[in-house]
Amino acid sequence: MPLAPVLTKRFGTDQPWKIENYERLDGYAGLKKALGMQPDEIIAMVKESNLRGRGGAGFPTGMKWSFVAEPRGVERGDRYVVVNADEGEPGTCRDLPLMMADPHSMVEGIIIACYAIRASRAFVYIRGEAVHAIRRVSAAVEQARAKGYLGTNVLGSGFDCEITVHAGAGAYICGEETALLDSLEGRRGQPRLKPPFPATNGLYDKPTTVNNVGTLASVPYIVLGGAEWFKGIGSEGSPGTSIYSLSGRVKNPGQYEAPMGTTLRELLELAGGMSRGKELKFWTPGGSSTPMLTAEHLDLPLDFDSVAAAGSLNGTSAVMIFDEDDCVVRATKKWSDFYKHESCGKCTPCREGTYWYVGIYERFENGTATLDDVETLLDLSDNILGRAFCALGDGATGPVTSSIKYFRDEYVRHVEGHGCPYPGAHVLAGAH
Repeated sequence: MPLAPVLTKRFGTDQPWKIENYERLDGYAGLKKALGMQPDEIIAMVKESNLRGRGGAGFPTGMKWSFVAEPRGVERGDRYVVVNADEGEPGTCRDLPLMMADPHSMVEGIIIACYAIRASRAFVYIRGEAVHAIRRVSAAVEQARAKGYLGTNVLGSGFDCEITVHAGAGAYICGEETALLDSLEGRRGQPRLKPPFPATNGLYDKPTTVNNVGTLASVPYIVLGGAEWFKGIGSEGSPGTSIYSLSGRVKNPGQYEAPMGTTLRELLELAGGMSRGKELKFWTPGGSSTPMLTAEHLDLPLDFDSVAAAGSLNGTSAVMIFDEDDCVVRATKKWSDFYKHESCGKCTPCREGTYWYVGIYERFENGTATLDDVETLLDLSDNILGRAFCALGDGATGPVTSSIKYFRDEYVRHVEGHGCPYPGAHVLAGAH
């Protein structure tokens, strides 16, 4: 399957982050068209396109917008668009390149989203460590304001819109939308109880839509090309393209934009194959929180529905690849270390469960684990999954349960051999 440059079509051109160069390549043409439409027409078009959120959950974007647009008694200034640009999932690296190379596509998508849901203010929440992206997006916002795409009476339409760029404090939990909202309001980043949902009680307790960078960057292309054009790319249930982040044991790691439904076999061909000449052993379809898959899934279409049917999640399309010399137990331990460190501590299942995960995996590493520890890991997972306050706890169970499902024999070898049978293995699981 060929690469499909839509979101990345300006990558590699002459300084696409500068507004003059962006405008030469259809930049802000989608906004101009959108301002000539009724807000509900735009929402209907996005609904018809079946654009699904690129942040991991895959929720239909048009439907999410319609929830926020519904309370007709709410004044325009009492709604918000919030952009989740936290990007903390291990293995994920697609929002940062997009914000660096083509920030105006996101900015244009934000303005269209504000117009569609009748909001006049948006906030872009960027992970604080990504100083370069914060500066690039802030500059793009200033350029857009200077050109009349932001501010009062945008392009003479009577529509007002402002965008604020906010640097987060660097917590993985702030990738969860309600924890992000709390952080944006100046509080400690911890998830809120749902319901109520952000669509009715979001930022400052006002109707709010929270969208991912790639989701909003897709919107100008949909407005320009139309819903049918967008649905003509990718699979039926997951139209459009995705930027797949390939890392690990591949010759050419990086970001590859391809139609949704592209297989790992095709992505590996694009990336030059396995880097060490070894066989594929296990991989993640959407970051460390998605249950791992194996070589038997090489031809699985990587879209929301197909991956879910295979027992995993498409997530953030962060494809981490491991070969036959990598230890699956050690990789899972590294991911568990991450989730223990990033747990906000608000709920007992996640706070205590991830702590016990790490303690048990240390026993597998130092040779003191027993076969009962394998069952304890599964029992722990049962007590976390579906019982944690937010999805971080559920995500922490994904690598544990899937690694035991596919590689229980490797756990047994750790027990019987009193330690890791891959003493020289250097696992690449700790990317973040």
